[in-house]
Amino acid sequence: MFFRIALLAISLLAVLPGWAQQAQLPLLELFAGMHRIEAEVAATFDSRQTGMMQRTSMSPQRGMLFVFPEVAKHCMWMRNTLLPLSVAFLDEKGRIINIEEMQPQSDDNHCSTKPARYALEMNPGWFKSRGLGTGFSITGIDKAPSGR
Repeated sequence: MFFRIALLAISLLAVLPGWAQQAQLPLLELFAGMHRIEAEVAATFDSRQTGMMQRTSMSPQRGMLFVFPEVAKHCMWMRNTLLPLSVAFLDEKGRIINIEEMQPQSDDNHCSTKPARYALEMNPGWFKSRGLGTGFSITGIDKAPSGR
């Protein structure tokens, strides 16, 4: 019995650091027209590298906003990401540049077609199902941190 409890405790300790790191990301309220988004903000190098890795679900209104330190052509990949995701690359004002559909556990690159400042990951098909495409503005982006 003691051995089982000790094994369970060790297993939890191995999993908790990664979960705790993701759980501590700040939230930013964004809007895509009338659609409210609760975006976890990945504005540091480490949080951008971890992204949505190891997650098994995401609420419909939740997403992750990647804040890059510079405007450039950025790319995303899905290594160790268990969920399919849609990513919208955004310019400095929050306008959608392009949207890509990404498959889980893939090293395929999905890149902005023009220089981008942000990337917003949502559940697969989220943007399309709401009629959002190139040129549409995501509001609230001006409250995002600088992304260093």
